[in-house]
Amino acid sequence: MAATPLQTQTVDLAARFPSAVSVDARNGYTGWLVEKDKLLEIARSIKEELGYDLLTSVTGVDYLPEEKMEVVYHAYKTTGGPGLIFKVQVPRQDPIEIPSVTPLWPGVDFQEREIWDLLGIKFTGHPDLRRILLWEGFAGHPLRKDWKEGFYEEDAKPFKSRWPEGNYVSSEEKNPYKDNLSFPKNFDPEKWIPEGEAALYGALARYTETDEQGIKSDRIVVNMGPQHPSTHGVFRAVVTVEGETILSLKPVVGYLHRNHEKIGERNTFLLNMPYTDRLDYFNSMSNNFGYALAVEKLMNIPVAERADYIRIIMAELSRVQNHLVLVGMLLNDLGAMYTPALYIFEERELILDIFEAVSGSRMMCNYFRFGGVARDIPEDVLQKIKDLVFKRLPAKTDEMDRFLSENEVLVSRLKGIPVIDGPSAVQYSITGPVLRAAGIPYDIRRADPYGIYDRFEFDVAMRTHGDLMDNYLIRLDEIRQSIRILEQAVSKIPSGPINSQKPQYQVRVPAGEAYGRIEAPKGELGYYVISNGKPNPWRYHVRAPSFINITGLEKMCVGKKIADFIAILGVLDIVLGELDR
Repeated sequence: MAATPLQTQTVDLAARFPSAVSVDARNGYTGWLVEKDKLLEIARSIKEELGYDLLTSVTGVDYLPEEKMEVVYHAYKTTGGPGLIFKVQVPRQDPIEIPSVTPLWPGVDFQEREIWDLLGIKFTGHPDLRRILLWEGFAGHPLRKDWKEGFYEEDAKPFKSRWPEGNYVSSEEKNPYKDNLSFPKNFDPEKWIPEGEAALYGALARYTETDEQGIKSDRIVVNMGPQHPSTHGVFRAVVTVEGETILSLKPVVGYLHRNHEKIGERNTFLLNMPYTDRLDYFNSMSNNFGYALAVEKLMNIPVAERADYIRIIMAELSRVQNHLVLVGMLLNDLGAMYTPALYIFEERELILDIFEAVSGSRMMCNYFRFGGVARDIPEDVLQKIKDLVFKRLPAKTDEMDRFLSENEVLVSRLKGIPVIDGPSAVQYSITGPVLRAAGIPYDIRRADPYGIYDRFEFDVAMRTHGDLMDNYLIRLDEIRQSIRILEQAVSKIPSGPINSQKPQYQVRVPAGEAYGRIEAPKGELGYYVISNGKPNPWRYHVRAPSFINITGLEKMCVGKKIADFIAILGVLDIVLGELDR
């Protein structure tokens, strides 16, 4: 299937705002360049008049040696169709300031904080502009092109010291102190008082109040995590409670941050593929899919017909096992203590057997390639997939539904406990099952199809109450729809080559930009990639659904009980490798 252009611009913004908007005429680029001072006015028109109510991705770019930085916005309509790209360019001299669009789309809160943290672009009017992935003692902004780490060797791989001779020297040996830490000017870590913690707790508005009878009550600050098992990883939520009722909540992330995007800009295009595996490590096949789409758009190459079917099969098997595991882990969080999880992991292991047979690995598959996939599906493995899809998985899904969905303890914990309503979910850029459980039938496979999803018959699963119960049930609905897609894909898969391109270590990627997005199991997974014609991406950005879906976590939890917070975090289905990158 031939790659499609990055976006089809359906609105002429330059005609509507002739003095403030111009076409991005750079070769390989698309979208609209917006004057900084008019950003909020134009963004409001884009949202309220043109109907682009879902702002899913915000990306910062450093164009050094050009003295400019850029912020790129990708907006979509929840009714479907292609997106609208608009951008703001500013001089690179400090201070670099751009108006925050959080008054229009509060879902960009964490994304703007991320850009400030990693690139040093300040968003004026942001309600809580603090570092988010790095700590306050971190020196500089690491995604700037002139930033160098303690063990810096070269801007791009393969490093000359190691290629092609293969010589290896431990980078630590090149540092006389064997220490890669560098601190801001006049910063002494021994005397450091965590200002960020003070700002964090201050944002929670901890105080004592007196009721009508004159009785004083303390509002207590409680830390959930970062080591608590029900946080699904090294995740911390600082919660202000009165009794067991949540009054305010701030997520604290970044404990696992390894600057995935900086690594991605040092790697070659192909070398990034196995790094995507480590994001949502439950769904490496889906991670591969989104990145492959972005680079294929840049390369403007087709995908082999058989590979298109294989990709759909792997992506939908990933969705099935992801949602099964969510059900098992949610029950764990609620106190069922392993029995449902162990039953469900049996099905996951059978799916991982398939992944291992085709890719050689159970979890970190490194399977997709630009133009196709790395290896074909052998006939005996295809038969195993058919046995799973037509026999075992439908029966096991019905079995879990029968065992759990009317369990009185489960129902009492989930039913009637709201998570988020549909309009608020859109405002907070939430995508995936949580959005559809809130009554918004937005699924990229239907709204803006990619791959060959437009060839398959399936329904967009949707629930209307937006409570915890619907967030649980919609996973079973989606498993059944994935099985429908799989039944069609394995029945119709054609013979033929598995790649439209000759396998090569280095791929030639023309200069330009591309945004590849998929309906991953947790929501929209997007990759914004810029090429300058060299073997390594100039900009490599991951729009991670786990990261953006927790932007609305405080709104979801205020007024609920602490026990509800555990369940809400469970149905959000975060994975910290993807959230922190």
